[in-house]
Amino acid sequence: MNRRNFIKTSITASVVAATIRVLDQPAAAQTQAPAPKAVLRLSSQEWIIPGGSLKEKVEFMVKHGGAGIEFGANIVGRVKEIQEALAGTPIKVSAICAADGPYIVEDKAQQRKAIDNAKKILEAAGELGSTGVIMVPAFNGAKGILPHVQARELLVKEILPELGEHAVKSKCRMLLEPLNRGEAWFLRQVPDAASICRDVNSPGIGLMGDFYHMHIEETSDMGAFISAGNYLYHVHLASRTRSRILPHQENSDYRDGFRGLKLIGYQGFCSLECGIRQGTRREEEIPKTFRMLEQQWQEAAIPAIA
Repeated sequence: MNRRNFIKTSITASVVAATIRVLDQPAAAQTQAPAPKAVLRLSSQEWIIPGGSLKEKVEFMVKHGGAGIEFGANIVGRVKEIQEALAGTPIKVSAICAADGPYIVEDKAQQRKAIDNAKKILEAAGELGSTGVIMVPAFNGAKGILPHVQARELLVKEILPELGEHAVKSKCRMLLEPLNRGEAWFLRQVPDAASICRDVNSPGIGLMGDFYHMHIEETSDMGAFISAGNYLYHVHLASRTRSRILPHQENSDYRDGFRGLKLIGYQGFCSLECGIRQGTRREEEIPKTFRMLEQQWQEAAIPAIA
């Protein structure tokens, strides 16, 4: 048994054991409400969806079973356009993939620039009823990145409390995104992002997970999502190799992660953030990916309690 499978098996056993302990308690001691039934709400970044206009993209998502569209920083100034395109449809605004910073740098002017930019995006995202605004504290190569301990302290004590407060006022939230070490060394694992959320303790701060990055950095997709718990508000989907294309085009397997989402009663979106294999057509391939994801969601059974 390799390390990944060992950890995965251990986490499954731990979840089952914890559930048994709760069930063995008297009813009066079971104070925590059970998690709601998880749902699979499929979304996609705007640029991936075929269509000559936003309205056509929305219609494509409706036709093929989508539930949300993920936008970028250009939502500032587009609020009315987006609202009109979504009006009368079941499609919602999922996340806004926008506020990248860098934040955790020595340059105070750059810190302020990143924070103020994020606030503007939060305001527009709140008007649109978005899940949240995605932030990366700093990509590799950013000038003047602080050492890890100082960077974390800056985030927890200064930057995230300020952004969290503004997010609440804007009726939205900031979402930390862990990446892989090739893109960002500072924040690479979902459990680390969850610990930062816990320390900040703001309803305006949450996190997201990305299956592509998780395949590189996590020992267990299910374990990572369990560790995220109620801090998890968004998930990115792409194939699990360096090509990062539509999931079904490389037969990617998300069932372990889907089990984790079911265990925590996940209610957010699972959104495509990927390219497409050269020579294939989005109109044909995106529906195939949606059907594959729906099938794997059905197959992702929660571990039984013996």
